[in-house]
Amino acid sequence: MAFTFPKATTPQEVAARLNAGEKLFLLDVRESEEWAAGHIAGAVHIPVGQLFGRLQELDPSKETIVICRSGNRSGLACEMLSEKGFNVVNMTGGLNAWTDKLV
Repeated sequence: MAFTFPKATTPQEVAARLNAGEKLFLLDVRESEEWAAGHIAGAVHIPVGQLFGRLQELDPSKETIVICRSGNRSGLACEMLSEKGFNVVNMTGGLNAWTDKLV
């Protein structure tokens, strides 16, 4: 299944930006059990199924990097949010490809 979204980044690029001290808005759209097993420090957790009900928690003017396990759900979330006017970037490969620390 292929999703279309305006922008993409890799886990390595996100980790490098975070390690350089850049403040990023990270949105983790995995399920609660996945989140509890480990997530990127500072990320906001909204499961993809709850996105439309919680849009008020997101700032459409800020770049939002969307994260999931493999990059598929985050791609879907990016497509959904992009249609609503949000500035989103999909982290391709997801946390399966993440090599930095998790909390």
